[in-house]
Amino acid sequence: MIRIAVDAMGGDFGSVVTIPASLAFLSGHPDAALVLVGQPLVLAAHAQYAQLQAHPRCLVVEASEVVTMDDPIEIALRRKKNSSMRVAINQVKDGVAQAAVSAGNTGALMAIARYVLKTMDGIDRPAIATQLPNAAGGATTVLDLGANVDCTADHLLQFAVMGSALVAAITNNAAPSVGLLNIGEEAIKGSEIIKKAGELLRSASNSGDLNFYGNVEGNDIFKGTTDIVVCDGFVGNVALKTSEGLASMIGSFIKAEFSRNIFTKIAAIIAYPVLTAFKNRMDHRRYNGAALLGLQGLVFKSHGSADAFAFERALNRAYDAARNNLLERVRERIAHAAPLLLMAKALPAVDAVAAASSAPIDAPVFAPTH
Repeated sequence: MIRIAVDAMGGDFGSVVTIPASLAFLSGHPDAALVLVGQPLVLAAHAQYAQLQAHPRCLVVEASEVVTMDDPIEIALRRKKNSSMRVAINQVKDGVAQAAVSAGNTGALMAIARYVLKTMDGIDRPAIATQLPNAAGGATTVLDLGANVDCTADHLLQFAVMGSALVAAITNNAAPSVGLLNIGEEAIKGSEIIKKAGELLRSASNSGDLNFYGNVEGNDIFKGTTDIVVCDGFVGNVALKTSEGLASMIGSFIKAEFSRNIFTKIAAIIAYPVLTAFKNRMDHRRYNGAALLGLQGLVFKSHGSADAFAFERALNRAYDAARNNLLERVRERIAHAAPLLLMAKALPAVDAVAAASSAPIDAPVFAPTH
């Protein structure tokens, strides 16, 4: 039984979204259970709460406080110790649930999760990772998406190792390809940090710690050139919001074409199936649910404005991660890459690469294909 803890109060809409999403999730996953965390009086006001409360695979846990979307991190972490967000994460810490999901304040969620669960050995900063649809018919996993605005080269290496574990766990692809987001494909391009990160990633690929493709550009995210794209949180967040804006623009375009004149209406009707399929393909709600990687527990962040459909997708992602032992896979990848990660922290990137080349690592996880 996979048990997921749900922050029922978080996000722009709170229980209005989380309760119907939880019911839909339980209906579609007979081997899953939920721990619903929230304020009883608020939850009871929802028409479907009684049905969820009586569900044999749902446990309701009371929380007296709520972290709002505007709360400073200090307030959420220091003063609201009985918030639904923190109580949900505590369920993971205490072993009651295998994962927690919240649509609440991203900064607060990261701070509380890091404080309660701690980071894994070898990881300095957790990263936020999610999937963006690509033209190849699948999705590209991008990290970081906003947790770390300023990153060093070894942080980007850590992101690549954790992202590889995430994709390998969910897709059963043992050697997902990793691209480093840059202003060009050539190794000589980019900032000093990006150049150093490229050197570390190539060394990690040579030692069998990951499958490094090389530098990629922004359009490669949506082409599906690589399975994973690594970048700092500032760039990643811009890419995420751009993809969401594109999906909204397509929806608005379809509506506008149906309302202009008889000729555009006829053309829109003919093209409607194709336009709708493309809109659905780009619908960011289908990819909702970002993993907070690098913690000693599974935590997933739903978009704050998620509707019930989107929040259910976030629950699905947490379920898939727990079912496929994502946490252990991340630990294994980090343990295997530990010698390189340690050298990357202690030495300048060029020296770390040179040292790594003279210190072979036994039993590589896989043979790199690039």
